[in-house]
Amino acid sequence: MSNFKDERKLWFRAMKKCMKLAVKESKFKYLGEKVTNGAIILSNHEGASAPLAFELYSKLPIRFWGTHEMNSGLVKTYKYQTRIYYHQKKHWNLHFARLFCLLASPLTNLFYKGLNLISTYSDARLRNTINESICAIKNGQNIVIFPEDSSKGYKKELPAFHHGCILMMQQCQKHGIDAPVHLAYYQKETKTFVIDKPVMASELLSQGLSREQLAKQLCDRCNQLGKMQVA
Repeated sequence: MSNFKDERKLWFRAMKKCMKLAVKESKFKYLGEKVTNGAIILSNHEGASAPLAFELYSKLPIRFWGTHEMNSGLVKTYKYQTRIYYHQKKHWNLHFARLFCLLASPLTNLFYKGLNLISTYSDARLRNTINESICAIKNGQNIVIFPEDSSKGYKKELPAFHHGCILMMQQCQKHGIDAPVHLAYYQKETKTFVIDKPVMASELLSQGLSREQLAKQLCDRCNQLGKMQVA
Protein backbone atom coordinates (compact mmCIF):
# COMPACT_ATOMS: atom_id res chain seq x y z
CA MET A 1 0.00 0.00 0.00
CA SER A 2 2.87 2.40 0.84
CA ASN A 3 4.41 1.82 -2.60
CA PHE A 4 1.37 3.16 -4.45
CA LYS A 5 2.08 6.04 -6.80
CA ASP A 6 -0.81 8.09 -8.16
CA GLU A 7 -0.10 8.55 -11.86
CA ARG A 8 -3.12 10.66 -12.72
CA LYS A 9 -2.76 14.16 -14.13
CA LEU A 10 -0.55 16.63 -12.28
CA TRP A 11 -3.35 19.18 -11.81
CA PHE A 12 -5.54 16.55 -10.17
CA ARG A 13 -2.79 15.46 -7.78
CA ALA A 14 -2.23 19.11 -6.88
CA MET A 15 -5.96 19.56 -6.29
CA LYS A 16 -5.96 16.58 -3.93
CA LYS A 17 -3.06 18.04 -1.95
CA CYS A 18 -5.02 21.25 -1.48
CA MET A 19 -8.09 19.29 -0.38
CA LYS A 20 -6.06 17.46 2.26
CA LEU A 21 -5.51 20.80 3.98
CA ALA A 22 -9.25 20.99 4.62
CA VAL A 23 -10.13 17.30 5.04
CA LYS A 24 -8.68 15.63 8.12
CA GLU A 25 -6.81 12.39 7.51
CA SER A 26 -8.83 9.20 7.84
CA LYS A 27 -7.65 5.98 9.44
CA PHE A 28 -8.00 2.48 7.98
CA LYS A 29 -8.70 -0.38 10.37
CA TYR A 30 -8.32 -3.79 8.74
CA LEU A 31 -9.93 -6.87 10.29
CA GLY A 32 -7.86 -9.19 8.13
CA GLU A 33 -5.65 -9.02 5.07
CA LYS A 34 -5.22 -5.58 3.57
CA VAL A 35 -6.54 -4.59 0.17
CA THR A 36 -3.92 -5.15 -2.51
CA ASN A 37 -4.83 -5.15 -6.21
CA GLY A 38 -7.78 -6.38 -8.25
CA ALA A 39 -10.31 -6.38 -5.43
CA ILE A 40 -13.96 -5.34 -5.18
CA ILE A 41 -14.65 -3.02 -2.24
CA LEU A 42 -18.24 -2.48 -1.08
CA SER A 43 -18.68 0.53 1.17
CA ASN A 44 -21.29 2.76 2.72
CA HIS A 45 -21.49 6.26 1.25
CA GLU A 46 -21.98 8.67 4.16
CA GLY A 47 -22.72 11.48 1.74
CA ALA A 48 -19.48 12.58 0.12
CA SER A 49 -17.42 11.66 3.19
CA ALA A 50 -16.57 8.02 2.42
CA PRO A 51 -15.62 8.49 -1.25
CA LEU A 52 -13.53 11.56 -0.43
CA ALA A 53 -11.72 9.86 2.45
CA PHE A 54 -10.99 6.83 0.30
CA GLU A 55 -9.67 8.92 -2.58
CA LEU A 56 -7.49 11.18 -0.47
CA TYR A 57 -6.04 8.72 2.02
CA SER A 58 -6.34 5.07 0.95
CA LYS A 59 -3.07 5.03 -1.07
CA LEU A 60 -4.58 2.36 -3.29
CA PRO A 61 -5.11 2.09 -7.05
CA ILE A 62 -8.87 2.53 -7.14
CA ARG A 63 -11.70 3.24 -9.56
CA PHE A 64 -15.04 4.36 -8.16
CA TRP A 65 -18.46 3.48 -9.45
CA GLY A 66 -20.60 6.60 -9.60
CA THR A 67 -23.84 7.75 -11.19
CA HIS A 68 -23.38 8.79 -14.80
CA GLU A 69 -24.80 12.27 -14.21
CA MET A 70 -21.64 13.12 -12.27
CA ASN A 71 -19.55 12.08 -15.25
CA SER A 72 -21.50 13.88 -18.00
CA GLY A 73 -20.47 17.53 -17.87
CA LEU A 74 -21.24 20.58 -15.77
CA VAL A 75 -24.94 21.00 -16.62
CA LYS A 76 -25.89 17.44 -15.69
CA THR A 77 -23.69 17.59 -12.60
CA TYR A 78 -25.47 20.76 -11.47
CA LYS A 79 -28.93 19.28 -12.04
CA TYR A 80 -28.06 16.05 -10.24
CA GLN A 81 -26.45 17.76 -7.29
CA THR A 82 -29.27 20.24 -6.75
CA ARG A 83 -32.28 17.99 -7.26
CA ILE A 84 -31.03 14.56 -6.20
CA TYR A 85 -27.93 14.80 -4.02
CA TYR A 86 -28.57 17.88 -1.89
CA HIS A 87 -32.38 18.12 -2.02
CA GLN A 88 -33.58 14.51 -2.16
CA LYS A 89 -30.78 12.68 -0.37
CA LYS A 90 -29.43 15.30 2.04
CA HIS A 91 -32.80 17.04 2.46
CA TRP A 92 -31.59 20.56 1.77
CA ASN A 93 -33.97 23.32 0.76
CA LEU A 94 -34.09 23.20 -3.06
CA HIS A 95 -33.52 26.94 -3.54
CA PHE A 96 -30.54 26.91 -1.21
CA ALA A 97 -29.15 23.84 -3.00
CA ARG A 98 -29.40 25.65 -6.34
CA LEU A 99 -27.52 28.66 -5.00
CA PHE A 100 -24.88 26.56 -3.28
CA CYS A 101 -24.26 24.46 -6.40
CA LEU A 102 -23.50 27.54 -8.48
CA LEU A 103 -20.15 27.36 -6.71
CA ALA A 104 -19.97 23.70 -5.72
CA SER A 105 -20.86 22.07 -9.05
CA PRO A 106 -18.01 23.60 -11.12
CA LEU A 107 -15.51 22.43 -8.49
CA THR A 108 -17.14 19.02 -8.27
CA ASN A 109 -17.18 18.68 -12.04
CA LEU A 110 -13.47 19.50 -12.19
CA PHE A 111 -12.68 16.96 -9.47
CA TYR A 112 -14.65 14.23 -11.20
CA LYS A 113 -12.81 14.87 -14.46
CA GLY A 114 -9.59 13.91 -12.72
CA LEU A 115 -11.15 11.08 -10.73
CA ASN A 116 -11.62 8.78 -13.73
CA LEU A 117 -15.02 7.65 -12.49
CA ILE A 118 -16.71 4.53 -13.90
CA SER A 119 -20.24 5.64 -14.78
CA THR A 120 -23.17 3.58 -13.51
CA TYR A 121 -26.64 3.29 -15.01
CA SER A 122 -30.01 1.86 -14.00
CA ASP A 123 -30.63 0.33 -17.43
CA ALA A 124 -28.91 -1.97 -19.93
CA ARG A 125 -25.92 0.38 -20.07
CA LEU A 126 -24.80 -1.15 -16.78
CA ARG A 127 -23.12 -3.70 -19.04
CA ASN A 128 -20.66 -0.96 -20.04
CA THR A 129 -19.98 -0.26 -16.37
CA ILE A 130 -19.16 -3.88 -15.70
CA ASN A 131 -16.99 -4.30 -18.81
CA GLU A 132 -14.94 -1.23 -17.88
CA SER A 133 -14.65 -2.51 -14.31
CA ILE A 134 -13.41 -5.91 -15.44
CA CYS A 135 -10.71 -4.23 -17.54
CA ALA A 136 -9.69 -2.17 -14.52
CA ILE A 137 -9.42 -5.27 -12.32
CA LYS A 138 -7.31 -7.01 -14.95
CA ASN A 139 -5.00 -3.98 -14.81
CA GLY A 140 -4.59 -4.35 -11.06
CA GLN A 141 -6.98 -1.63 -9.97
CA ASN A 142 -9.53 -2.01 -7.19
CA ILE A 143 -13.18 -1.28 -7.84
CA VAL A 144 -14.97 0.68 -5.11
CA ILE A 145 -18.76 0.38 -5.18
CA PHE A 146 -21.24 2.20 -2.94
CA PRO A 147 -24.25 -0.14 -3.30
CA GLU A 148 -26.50 1.21 -0.56
CA ASP A 149 -30.06 2.22 -1.40
CA SER A 150 -29.91 5.96 -0.72
CA SER A 151 -33.19 6.88 -2.40
CA LYS A 152 -34.49 8.21 0.94
CA GLY A 153 -31.21 9.75 2.01
CA TYR A 154 -27.98 8.47 3.51
CA LYS A 155 -28.52 6.40 6.65
CA LYS A 156 -26.09 5.11 9.24
CA GLU A 157 -28.04 1.84 9.24
CA LEU A 158 -27.99 0.90 5.58
CA PRO A 159 -31.47 -0.22 4.46
CA ALA A 160 -30.38 -2.38 1.52
CA PHE A 161 -27.77 -2.98 -1.17
CA HIS A 162 -28.56 -2.67 -4.85
CA HIS A 163 -27.85 -5.86 -6.79
CA GLY A 164 -25.36 -4.39 -9.28
CA CYS A 165 -22.43 -5.43 -7.09
CA ILE A 166 -23.62 -9.05 -7.22
CA LEU A 167 -23.93 -8.88 -11.00
CA MET A 168 -20.38 -7.53 -11.08
CA MET A 169 -19.10 -10.59 -9.20
CA GLN A 170 -21.01 -12.94 -11.48
CA GLN A 171 -19.64 -11.32 -14.62
CA CYS A 172 -16.10 -11.40 -13.24
CA GLN A 173 -16.53 -15.12 -12.67
CA LYS A 174 -17.68 -15.58 -16.27
CA HIS A 175 -14.45 -13.88 -17.38
CA GLY A 176 -12.35 -16.21 -15.24
CA ILE A 177 -11.73 -13.63 -12.50
CA ASP A 178 -12.19 -14.59 -8.86
CA ALA A 179 -11.86 -11.23 -7.13
CA PRO A 180 -11.44 -10.79 -3.38
CA VAL A 181 -14.37 -8.86 -1.94
CA HIS A 182 -13.86 -6.46 0.98
CA LEU A 183 -16.76 -4.92 2.87
CA ALA A 184 -15.99 -1.49 4.32
CA TYR A 185 -17.81 0.98 6.54
CA TYR A 186 -16.73 4.57 7.06
CA GLN A 187 -17.40 5.70 10.62
CA LYS A 188 -17.66 9.44 10.12
CA GLU A 189 -17.42 10.38 13.81
CA THR A 190 -13.99 8.78 14.21
CA LYS A 191 -12.95 9.26 10.58
CA THR A 192 -12.16 5.56 10.38
CA PHE A 193 -12.71 3.03 7.63
CA VAL A 194 -13.37 -0.42 9.08
CA ILE A 195 -12.45 -2.89 6.34
CA ASP A 196 -13.42 -6.53 6.67
CA LYS A 197 -11.25 -9.49 5.81
CA PRO A 198 -11.52 -10.45 2.13
CA VAL A 199 -13.87 -13.15 0.93
CA MET A 200 -13.43 -14.52 -2.57
CA ALA A 201 -16.32 -13.80 -4.91
CA SER A 202 -16.52 -17.50 -5.77
CA GLU A 203 -17.13 -18.33 -2.10
CA LEU A 204 -19.96 -15.80 -1.87
CA LEU A 205 -21.59 -16.96 -5.09
CA SER A 206 -21.25 -20.66 -4.24
CA GLN A 207 -23.75 -20.29 -1.39
CA GLY A 208 -26.56 -20.62 -3.92
CA LEU A 209 -28.33 -17.48 -2.75
CA SER A 210 -30.37 -15.23 -5.01
CA ARG A 211 -28.96 -11.79 -5.81
CA GLU A 212 -31.42 -10.27 -3.36
CA GLN A 213 -30.44 -12.68 -0.58
CA LEU A 214 -26.71 -12.21 -1.12
CA ALA A 215 -27.09 -8.43 -1.28
CA LYS A 216 -28.92 -8.55 2.07
CA GLN A 217 -26.20 -10.71 3.60
CA LEU A 218 -23.52 -8.25 2.52
CA CYS A 219 -25.55 -5.24 3.65
CA ASP A 220 -26.09 -6.80 7.09
CA ARG A 221 -22.37 -7.42 7.48
CA CYS A 222 -21.58 -3.87 6.40
CA ASN A 223 -23.91 -2.57 9.11
CA GLN A 224 -22.09 -4.74 11.65
CA LEU A 225 -18.82 -3.07 10.68
CA GLY A 226 -20.45 0.29 11.29
CA LYS A 227 -21.25 -0.66 14.89
CA MET A 228 -17.78 -1.92 15.78
CA GLN A 229 -15.76 -0.04 18.35
CA VAL A 230 -12.35 0.69 16.88
CA ALA A 231 -9.29 2.00 18.66
